[in-house]
Amino acid sequence: MIAAPTAPEVISRIHALCTAFKTPTLARELVPRFTAAAHADLLPFMLEVLELEAGDRKERRVDRLRRAAHLPPGKTFATLEPDPFPRALSQQLQQLGTGAFLAQTTNVLAFGLPGVGKSHAAAAIGHALVESGRSVLYTPAYQLVQELLAAKRDLTLPRALRKLDTYELVILDDIGYVQQSQDEAEILFAFLAERYERLSVLITSNLVFSEWSRIFKNPMTTAAAIDRLIHHSVILEFAKMPSYRSEKARKTKEGEPGSAKPIRAPASEKSGRKAA
Repeated sequence: MIAAPTAPEVISRIHALCTAFKTPTLARELVPRFTAAAHADLLPFMLEVLELEAGDRKERRVDRLRRAAHLPPGKTFATLEPDPFPRALSQQLQQLGTGAFLAQTTNVLAFGLPGVGKSHAAAAIGHALVESGRSVLYTPAYQLVQELLAAKRDLTLPRALRKLDTYELVILDDIGYVQQSQDEAEILFAFLAERYERLSVLITSNLVFSEWSRIFKNPMTTAAAIDRLIHHSVILEFAKMPSYRSEKARKTKEGEPGSAKPIRAPASEKSGRKAA
């Protein structure tokens, strides 16, 4: 059983909630007036009502953040099967889901071949952050680039970049597919430079850094972009892993009625084949 809060705790919590609700008069006057009227015994009930309001406000905020984030539905930690991932990588993902890295404006860079789970992992981090009240935007890299190019043509690029500043984290999925024109490379660099040391980005890529000249075209621009990203960064390596999508499809097929399940080799045989 949770112990009932003491009178000082009740008063402190009421003041904190009223301040958070931006009702300074209520924060200043509620407790003294109840006490002066000999109704201090009602303060715990008042606190219960304020806690309900706080819960409702948080729920409404999370709903707004979820709609604004454009995260792929269902791509959460609950649906992310950890089996293919090394333990260290799984621990990194869970830690990133707490959002502590945002305070240091740290970037997250996820590398790996197509289908190994980078996008699902990035989305899972985004969902966890939104549930804790953090602002996130999830977007394919090519889509963001096209939107910023359109803003540049309309002479509204500064406004578009300011709008992106409202997100504590922007998740750029599949940056490796932005490799078309010089204009696209320049607008992508402008976006990364604008957020440098101010706000975080999470990038997934099937291209390692040595191949990023295919994205930014110019060697100096490529080096400058990489330098800004890795200055404060966490690197997630989805290397030498089986295709996450293929494995999920296989498991789904095995679970279908009437489908034959393959005979699995004993653990000793598996370890023997790996050692061979």
